[in-house]
Amino acid sequence: MTKAARGSLLGIEYLRAEEIAGLLKLARRMNPQKTRPLLRGKRVLLLFYEPSTRTRSSFEIAAKSLGAITTLIQSRGSSIEKGESLLDTGYTLRAVGADVIIIRHPNAGAPLLMAQHLDIPVINAGDGMHEHPSQALLDAYTILRHKKSLKGLHVAIIGDIYHSRVARSAIHLLSKFGAMVTLCGPPEFLPEVAATLAPGLHITRTVEDAIRGVDVVMLLRVQKERLAGVKISLQDYIGRYQITLTRLKLAKKDALLMHPGPIIRGLELTGEVADCPQSAIVEEVRNGVPVRMAILARALGRAR
Repeated sequence: MTKAARGSLLGIEYLRAEEIAGLLKLARRMNPQKTRPLLRGKRVLLLFYEPSTRTRSSFEIAAKSLGAITTLIQSRGSSIEKGESLLDTGYTLRAVGADVIIIRHPNAGAPLLMAQHLDIPVINAGDGMHEHPSQALLDAYTILRHKKSLKGLHVAIIGDIYHSRVARSAIHLLSKFGAMVTLCGPPEFLPEVAATLAPGLHITRTVEDAIRGVDVVMLLRVQKERLAGVKISLQDYIGRYQITLTRLKLAKKDALLMHPGPIIRGLELTGEVADCPQSAIVEEVRNGVPVRMAILARALGRAR
């Protein structure tokens, strides 16, 4: 990968396992309930070209918990809407004093492009169908709150794999630590070369086979318009892939149920499953804050 500013987080693919472990260790020392002025006086710019609730709010809370000043810039109502280029926006934000830029963009590679031209850290908060590294880190953090190690764990990822940047980052991370990953979903939503992306990666077409005996069930958001685009009815998807309590029982008794959100009750999973004791969905959201505190502390050289 072309050199980017020190402290940037552009994807999981290019991180070493040791770097990931270090971030997760640092996250365990972060307490969102107790402000630590590690980033006092630092300016954190949140540049969001796409709507976001969980990622944006947790990055903002994380920054403020470390004493930083945050500014949110959305494409609507800004110069971006007038046609300003990505790099010109980046140069402007740097000129007005940004110390780090957190960017979500619909195009894969946008954070990398910005990081290659700026002298401040850039953090990828999701770029197109490419990666969502902070989500993968918080998911790993959540799993390790319940499991001793990622090595040897069997994780089933179910849903729209093809369009999911969450799935790509998760696959990269889990494979680096020796976990086994099974992908499951409609054929139209499975990458044709998925089995070559990482070691320990498998594909199955039935949700029962995917879930049987696994340690973690990770669901992905399924958009109704994408189902319609490949002529899959809601009823067909629900019948073949929805996670019910009966299906969840095929996993290990202590299996975790995860979902990056937003969840659609009645489509990807039933309401009973969303609220069952094995569900870590709310915990995932909560864990996003300490993990993103660690990401920001690392980005600005305060990871101590």
